[in-house]
Amino acid sequence: MAASGDQRAFERLYRQHVARIHSLTRRMLGSDGDPDELTQDIFVRAWERLGTYRGEAAFGTWLHRLAVNAILNWRRSEASARGRIDDGVDAELVEGVRSGGGEGLDLEGAIQRLPPGARQVFVLHDVQGFKHEEIATMMGVTPGTSKAQLHRARMLLRALLER
Repeated sequence: MAASGDQRAFERLYRQHVARIHSLTRRMLGSDGDPDELTQDIFVRAWERLGTYRGEAAFGTWLHRLAVNAILNWRRSEASARGRIDDGVDAELVEGVRSGGGEGLDLEGAIQRLPPGARQVFVLHDVQGFKHEEIATMMGVTPGTSKAQLHRARMLLRALLER
């Protein structure tokens, strides 16, 4: 059993969950970081914290929560290191929305161009299926803020995809 230090058991868990965690990391980071590196950090953290897993929820749920918290912590530390506000609207995004043009629908590209806060809420709610109350707890905001960010994300996505 992985919780008792069995590396082979943990390897099986890693193989079972790595694609989902990497996808979550890639979507939440956008172009701001290295999803491969952060995914590895998440699994290192999971290995170190296996003793805290109580089995009250499925391992995948526990790991997902750990991953979301790690990603949010990374974003906060990057934002403070750069001295920027995490929810600022990217000037390139606004200009891209105004300029129009483009070929076909690139939903993944549009998601990547969302401001970080809106992108995080969009991925957590519309892609991963979390409720606003859960997102609020994970991100340290109110459910109303989560709802507002989701609305903002959807409006920006609509504008990007209608170009």
